[in-house]
Amino acid sequence: MKKILKGARVLDPSQKIDEIMDILVVDGKIAAIGKNVYIGDAEVIDLTGMIATPGLIDMHVHFREPGYEYKEDIETGSRSAAAGGFTTVACMPNTRPPVDNAAMVEYVKSRALKSGLVRVLPIGCVSKGLEGKEIAEMGDMVAAGAVAFSDDGRPVADSSLMRKALLYASMFDRVIIDHCEDPGLFEGGQVNEGRVSTLLGLQGIPASAEEIMVARNILLARETGTRVHIAHVSTKGSVELIRRAKAEGVKVTCEATPHHLTLTEEAVLGYNTDAKMNPPLRTGEDVEALLEGLRDGTIDAIATDHAPHSTDEKDVEFDKATFGIVGLETALGIVLTRIVGSGILDLKQAIEKMTASPARILGIDAGSLAIGKPADITVIDPDLEWTVDKNSFFSKGRNTPFHGWKLKGRAVLTMVGGKIVYADENISDDNINRAEILKASYK
Repeated sequence: MKKILKGARVLDPSQKIDEIMDILVVDGKIAAIGKNVYIGDAEVIDLTGMIATPGLIDMHVHFREPGYEYKEDIETGSRSAAAGGFTTVACMPNTRPPVDNAAMVEYVKSRALKSGLVRVLPIGCVSKGLEGKEIAEMGDMVAAGAVAFSDDGRPVADSSLMRKALLYASMFDRVIIDHCEDPGLFEGGQVNEGRVSTLLGLQGIPASAEEIMVARNILLARETGTRVHIAHVSTKGSVELIRRAKAEGVKVTCEATPHHLTLTEEAVLGYNTDAKMNPPLRTGEDVEALLEGLRDGTIDAIATDHAPHSTDEKDVEFDKATFGIVGLETALGIVLTRIVGSGILDLKQAIEKMTASPARILGIDAGSLAIGKPADITVIDPDLEWTVDKNSFFSKGRNTPFHGWKLKGRAVLTMVGGKIVYADENISDDNINRAEILKASYK
C-alpha cells in the first residue's frame, strides 16, 4: 500500500508547486512530497520526464445510465475517463428515468462504486422529470450526494422556476448549471446560423439563442445574490456578458469545451454529423473570443460535455442525427497541443482549469496534492506524440470530429485513491504492478 512516484515534475496549481519531486502514497493518501523521498518497502515508479498533477476533474459528462446503456454506461464511461487522465467526473442527470430524486442519486453512486474506477459525482435535476415545471427535491438529493443541479440537455426556460431554483440550491450551497438556450430561437436548428448553415441548407441556431439565456441567468444571480454556472459557453457575446458580470461582482462561473475552443462551424461542411453538437460550433471570431476569455480568466473551467451516441444515431441524414461528441479521451491532448502549445495558457493555468477550478465551483474536496488528501493523481507524458483513433476508445461512443488528429501530450498513468486505474504502455512494465491496471485488453 506504499508507492513512491519518483522524479516527476510535480505541478499542483492549488499549492503553487512546480518542481521536480517525489510523491509518497501510503494507504491511498498523499503522505509526503519532496526531494529524494525514500521508504524501503515502497513500490517505486520511475516518472523521470513525466508531469504529475492532481487528478483531472471533468464537471460535465453524460454516462447515459440508466436508460441509455447502449450509448454508454457508468463502467465504460469511467474507463474512458481513467484513460483520459480524469479521476473525478460529474454526471449530468438527463437519463431515463432522470436523476431527479434521492434514490436515483444513490443508484448512480452505487454503480460507480461497483465499477471501482474513477469518482463519479451525481448532478441532480433542477426540475422534476426534466419537464421544467416543478422544482425537484433538491434537499433529498443533496443528502444523498448530489453535488450540483442541472436540466442539461435542455434549458430551465421558465424564469420564475429558475429564480426559485437558484434560491433553493443556495440554501444547500449547491450551484445551478444551466444549458443556456432560448427554446423559441433554437427550435429546429441544426448548426450555427450563418454562412455555413446557408451553404448546407440547414436551419441555423443564432448566437442570441444562447446569449439571451446567459443574460437572464446573470440578472437572476445578481438579483438573488446566488451562484450560477453557465455550461459550454460558445459565443463571443456570452463571454462578454460573463466578463462584465464578474467585474460587477455577480457570482457567475462558466466552462468551455475543447471542441468549442478549437473547432469552427466549418467542421460540419460535408454534412459531418460527428461535428454536430449543441451548442453548435460557431465562427472563428467566437473561437477567438473564447480563447481570450480562457486567457483572462472569464472562463473558469474546461469541461468535455462527453456525450456518446451509437453509430446508428450519427450515421444518418444530418437533420436526423443526434447532437454531441465524446471527449474524455481526447480532451487533455487537445488542451496540451492546441491551448498550451499555442501559448493561450501555460501548463499551470491549463491544469488549474481542469483540476482546482472545477473542484472550487462544485465545492468538492479534490484537485490538490496536499498531504493527507486522497492520492488522485494524473501522470502526463508531455512529449508523447499520438494519433486519435476512435476505434481504440474505451468509451462506447465513436462520435468524434478529432479522429486522425495528431496530438502531443497524453495521460500515461491515472491513480485514484492510490490505486492505479489506468497505465499506458509507455510506462515501463518493470515499475508497475500490471495486475492493478485496466488496459485496453480489459474490454
